[in-house]
Formats: sequence, structure tokens, C-alpha cells
Amino acid sequence: MRRMGHRFHVAVTVLLLITIGIPFLPLILSSFSHGWQWPEVIPHTFSLRAWVYVFSVSSGTWDAIWTSLVIAFIVTFINLLLALPAANVLGRMTFRGKWLIEGLIYAPIIIPAFISVMGMYVTFIHLGLTDSLTGVIVAHLIPTLPYMVRALIVSYSTLGFQWEEQGRMLGAGPIRRFGYIVMPHLLPGVVAGASLSILISLSQYIVTLLVGGGQVMTLPLLLFPFISGGDPAIGSAYTVMFAGMAAFALFIMDFLLKRYYGKKITVHM
Repeated sequence: MRRMGHRFHVAVTVLLLITIGIPFLPLILSSFSHGWQWPEVIPHTFSLRAWVYVFSVSSGTWDAIWTSLVIAFIVTFINLLLALPAANVLGRMTFRGKWLIEGLIYAPIIIPAFISVMGMYVTFIHLGLTDSLTGVIVAHLIPTLPYMVRALIVSYSTLGFQWEEQGRMLGAGPIRRFGYIVMPHLLPGVVAGASLSILISLSQYIVTLLVGGGQVMTLPLLLFPFISGGDPAIGSAYTVMFAGMAAFALFIMDFLLKRYYGKKITVHM
């Protein structure tokens, strides 16, 4: 039975990897192709032209990647600071009007992005935040914060107050209770919310284009013109790089969080 279970898990894992990897195969072939057109199944000519352009200094790829990662991690850090107190109240307390507050927080998920962006853009003009990195970071908070709040609400709703009360009775102050009791329990929610925040921030195009005004160049802004009819080979190369950048950012975030809180739990239990 164990062998059958192990084989089943291996088969499912392999199937998932194949399912995830199949869409990337045409992208990889397209990035190395030259004039690949329908109905050709395999490109008739291969070339490194797209990758040479992507890695060239004049393309601005590395600056765009760095800007995208900086924005994503800063936005995720700010989201965590804002979501912790909000999720604490919404996840562990009951009060009148709670549904209305949750609805307002989740509104950016429901309202079309273009509508919210136009309202933000007019406000940011008056505040002088357009065409700046600060404005783009603030704008990215709106579509990403609901996911962080939701993930932490789920974690807070399973925590309760009993463990904190025990820590208080043993002499632990608010900061120590939060660091050694609350935060380790919230780690799965933090990882889930941070993952969604990073992915959504990295993929923002309309928000970055309007608020940044073309002055804040991220990878989606470089990617979109080539995909929408510019050069499919270069667009495919940028798409592969975008997927790799997102996977790398998630891996680093997950590794650092688990290592940090894993050490705290190991030392203090």
C-alpha cells in the first residue's frame, strides 16, 4: 500500500509538472526562433537574436527587473505592516459593521482595475505622486493589500486568545507574545499573502503605466509592446524571464521567512 501510495504521488507530481511545463515549451521555442509562423509546428530557423537583445545593455532589461523586484518587495512589506492589525481585528473580533469594512477592503478585487486606476490617477496628480517610484508603490498597494489581509484573517481566525493569555500569565510582554506566539502561528498566512502580493505587484501593467507615466519602467512595460505585435521572439524571451523572475522572488521570500521563523521556533521552544 505504501509503494502504491508513493507511486501515485510521484505520478501526480510528474503530471502536474508536465501540465505546468507544456505552456512554456512554445515560449522557449519561440524565443529561439526566427520568423516562426502558423501553421509550422517547429520553427524552421533558430536564432539567438531575441536573447542577445534581451541581455544587451541598451534594452534596459536589468534595470526593469531590478525596479520590478524593488517595488514588489517594498509593497509586500508595507502590506504586511498594514494587514497585521486589520486582520487581527477582523479575524478575532465581532462588531457591528464588520461586513462593511471587509467589503471595502476587498473592493479592489471586485472593481475593474481601469476604474480604480483612473480615480487614483486624478488623486495622484493633485498629490504630485505621478511619474515617480513612490506613486507606483502606493498604487500597487491597492490591488495587492486585499490578498494579504485575507490570508492573515484566515490565520488569525484559527489563533484565538488562549495562547497569548498563557504567555501573559508567564510574564511575557506584548512584544514577546507577538514575536514568539502570534507571528509563528501566522507564518503560513504571511507566506501565502506575501506570495500573492509579490505576484500581483510584478504583473501590474495598467497601474504602472498610468501612474508611472513611462518614467518607472518595469518588466511588464517592456514585455507588453513585443507581445502585442512588436516582435514575438523577443516577447517570448521576456515572458520566460518574467516567469523566472517571479519564481525566483517567491523562492527567496519563502526561504527567508521560513528560515527566520524556523530558527526562532527552534531556539525558544
